[in-house]
This record gives sequence, C-alpha cells and structure tokens, in this order.
Amino acid sequence: MSQIGNAIATRDNNAEAVVRQHKDDLTLVLPSHVKGETWMRLAYGALRSNQQLMQTATRNPGSLMNALQECARLGHEPGTESFYLVPFGNEVQGIEGYRGVVERIYRAGAVKAVKAEVVHLGDHFEYSPDMDRPVHKPDYFGDRGPIVGAYAYGVFQDGSTSKVVVINRAYIDKVRKESKGSDKPSSPWVKWEEAMVLKTVAKRLEPWVPSSTEWRREQLRAEQETAVERAETRINASGSTPVQHADPADEGPIEGELVED
Repeated sequence: MSQIGNAIATRDNNAEAVVRQHKDDLTLVLPSHVKGETWMRLAYGALRSNQQLMQTATRNPGSLMNALQECARLGHEPGTESFYLVPFGNEVQGIEGYRGVVERIYRAGAVKAVKAEVVHLGDHFEYSPDMDRPVHKPDYFGDRGPIVGAYAYGVFQDGSTSKVVVINRAYIDKVRKESKGSDKPSSPWVKWEEAMVLKTVAKRLEPWVPSSTEWRREQLRAEQETAVERAETRINASGSTPVQHADPADEGPIEGELVED
C-alpha cells in the first residue's frame, strides 16, 4: 500500500472516525438541553488535543464509545471538568467530575445552591446533628495541612437546608482504594485529589437532594393536574362541557430529560 493509502487507512480507522460513524447513536441519548453538534465537536476536540487519549482510543475504540455513551446519558460535555476522558492502560475511562455531579443536582431544579468543601487538618470545623449547617473556617493563607474530610449540603428553593453529609479520611481512603489504579501516577486520585474528594462527598449528597429529571417531571405533573382541576371546577360552575386535557407525560421530554431509544 502506498504512503497515501496508509494515511487514508489510518485516518479512517482512528478514534475520531469511529466516533463519527456512531454520531447518531451518541446524540440520540443526549438530553434536550444539550446540542448534538456542539457535543460532537467537543468530543472530537478532546481526542485531537490529547495524543495519548487518541492513541488509546484508537487501540480500544470500544472503551471510548462506552465512556462517551455514559457522558451523553448524564448530559455532560466530554473532555471537560464535568466529564473527563482519561487514557488508562489500554482503555479510555469516562470519569464524571465534581462539577458534573453538581450540575446534575442543579439541573433537577430542587436546590438553589450546593455547598461542598474539603476540610484540612489545620481548619476550624464544627458540626453536630443539631446544627443546621457546619461552621468551617479555613486559613486560606496558612498551612492547612493534609485533607482529613469533607462535607456537603444543598439549599432548597425555600431556603431550607438538606441533610448535611460529612465524610472522614477513613471513608475517603476506602473510596480511593476501590477505584481501579488509584495509586498510579495517571490516576485522578493522584493528580487531582481534592477534586476527587469533592466528587466523593457530592455523590454522598445525591440521595438527599434530587439529581434527575424525575423530580421535575413529578412537579410538572402535579402543577398541571392542579391547573386542570381548577379549570374543570370553573367550567362545571358555568355549566359548560369540560375540555379534555393531554397527559403531561405525553408532552415530550422536559429540559434535561434523558431520552431513551
């Protein structure tokens, strides 16, 4: 095969070409708030900007597709702080970042603020179950020492506080140990420990605050059912024929909803 032929073969079989071939499959699972073309450009850009990622993905395109499908399902942009594409050994790992977890919580619409902080040995930290929120006073300009824990909570739209989640160093080490290759230099736990601790505590917060569109769907259904009842009451009072209303579940996906095939 000529040099030109080899170049064409390499181009058509690299990771970017594989992603292009599966464009429809990837964009099909994107939630409605994400634009497919923008998402695909970010995927291509992530591959082009990282030679090691491109090489690993070309050797193992299946791992890349698994990572991208998970990224699309969660509604994140690939190769960003919301969802990392990390070459690890002979495969590409898709890792949701702390920002991605928080974005999903905000996207559900139940909370107006998420507070998550890492606590160092030198920080002043005080919390007990009878307190509404922790008291945390870090010395940002001093030696804060090693990480000893973290905490997170959400503030709902009415100003109330969700359950406060607190994790200690033992729990952090347990989660890290369960992460494959966490002791290797390329591991996010080695390169970005603080970010991984924040993600860990944010994940612990998820059961206590809505982080999917199910909450928004139920809220929408309740609001529309209430509106229908009020309208029917007015119609019956006037003696007119009630109007048939569509089920809110039949009105298509709301913003941020995952659309399944």
